[in-house]
Amino acid sequence: MQICKKIIVFLFVLTPFYLLAQSTYLNQGSKDYHFIDRLEIKQQNNTDLNFSALKPYNRMFIIQEVSLIDSVRLGLKDSVIELRLLKNQLGSFSKADEYNLRSLFMNNTEWGESYRHEFVSKHPVFHTFYKSKSNFFEINNKDIFLAVNPVLQVQFGKESDNEKRLYINTRGVTIRGRIGGRIGFSSTLTDNQERGASFYQQKVESLRAVPGVGFYKLFKKDPSAFDYFDGRGYLTFSATKFIDFQFGYDKNFIGNGFRSLFLSDWGNSYLFAKINTRIWKFNYQNLFMELMPQFKKEGDVLLKRKYSAMHHLSMNVTKWLNVGLFEGVMFGRKDHFDFQYLNPVIFYRHIEGTIGSPDNAVAGMDFKANVKHRFQFYGQFLMDEFILSQVRNNPTSWVNKFGFQFGGKYIDAFGVKNLDLQIEMNRVRPFTYSHFDTINNITHYNQPLAHPLGANFQEWIGILRYQPLPKLNIYARAIFYYQGLDTANANFGGNIFKSYSTRLTGEGFKVGSGNKATCLNGVLQASYELRQNLFLEAGVQYRKYQLATGMNSPASTTFWAGFRFNMFRREFDF
Repeated sequence: MQICKKIIVFLFVLTPFYLLAQSTYLNQGSKDYHFIDRLEIKQQNNTDLNFSALKPYNRMFIIQEVSLIDSVRLGLKDSVIELRLLKNQLGSFSKADEYNLRSLFMNNTEWGESYRHEFVSKHPVFHTFYKSKSNFFEINNKDIFLAVNPVLQVQFGKESDNEKRLYINTRGVTIRGRIGGRIGFSSTLTDNQERGASFYQQKVESLRAVPGVGFYKLFKKDPSAFDYFDGRGYLTFSATKFIDFQFGYDKNFIGNGFRSLFLSDWGNSYLFAKINTRIWKFNYQNLFMELMPQFKKEGDVLLKRKYSAMHHLSMNVTKWLNVGLFEGVMFGRKDHFDFQYLNPVIFYRHIEGTIGSPDNAVAGMDFKANVKHRFQFYGQFLMDEFILSQVRNNPTSWVNKFGFQFGGKYIDAFGVKNLDLQIEMNRVRPFTYSHFDTINNITHYNQPLAHPLGANFQEWIGILRYQPLPKLNIYARAIFYYQGLDTANANFGGNIFKSYSTRLTGEGFKVGSGNKATCLNGVLQASYELRQNLFLEAGVQYRKYQLATGMNSPASTTFWAGFRFNMFRREFDF
């Protein structure tokens, strides 16, 4: 993406003498995310943590805030934050919370100055490796920080009514660091071979992409096994105390729920430039992305490009309530960026109208409320098309393209320490995210850029997390949804890759209209952390998918076990 490169060069030229301390970000799927969630809900009044709708999290910022909370909890430091309730709520950490807190500091040794001495290994391997307990190789001095860690994942499974063995085999390396306290960098490279359950194989075939990754090859010419490489990396720097820049190839997430209707990390990585401005009660993020429209790869050919720009402005209305405004635009300009969308001020719809473009603009609102030091309520409302008169007088009109999310989290549920519950509902009307020009739908690399189901669905999600022992985690998740699919000769708006101009009528569209599909997807798994970031795991997954018309595939039950080291858990949540 040439425009992203030009932006970064321009910023370096402008601010070479004003760069401040910078940081890398917590990796996708890090176990620390849930612990940070718990801290935010427990203390409730720390407005700095209320900006957590934007992920990934900045390591430096998170460690600073958590260190402050920990110091106040132990009575070691006074603070301008109102801390009477904070001390009461956080003064009696469970053993699991203490373990998670120590683990968070151990995984971010470049920022935990006061804690670093606790994580020095007594017996490093060959006096070189694992000098610190969390990093295979580490350099940490005033000029450079470098952490290098191996990435491994081995998993085997068995699916009912499937004679072939299921497996995941991942090897790789993750590197992060900073140079002279000015430039940060991070990279994760993995090589993967995978044979998933039957429904996963069908998803790969329908998308022509591996969910979450994209490009793949058949492994040993086996049509049920896939070989793919996943490479991610970025650079970061801070121009001022309030403004951070990031440029790289990775994923982003906007939202407080399990899903996001704005932007999720479910699909493939992409090239992006990001500017984040945090000042007073406001956080403002600009995100510019180079993406790929739907394609069918045939041989070694250069794939086309499309572009997107997104803004998210959030504000702490009170110490416990955060609200946000979102907007985004997807546009194709024959492989070049439209400079009009570099406008850093929110409201793309005005620009779209001004230049007379045929682009796909969306907007939305979100909120998050922390209540009673135990609960968090959150939600999103996305508008692709929202005509109030049509909603009132013609609710089944195709132009009513919008979606919403409501959810809640309950920590230490029913007085049981480290038993955390979450429930979430997502509903998206037909034709949302789609466009008359199929290049401009809200997708990337043959995958939805927001919710993995696309449109014309309603979904309920229930999640249980329980940590009865510091190293033992039990996780259960149930997803039920129904979705309206196309029939042989009619577009009912569930497939966002199709042009909405192919619909046969303008009315009669309800959520679930068409060939109605229902799905129940449940998983139960347990993991034990043998040592830092090394997990032994086992689980079972059940999935039943039914169509109102047509052939139904049999229910799938999969048992699996394995281990992972410095690697996020692979999820099949569709």
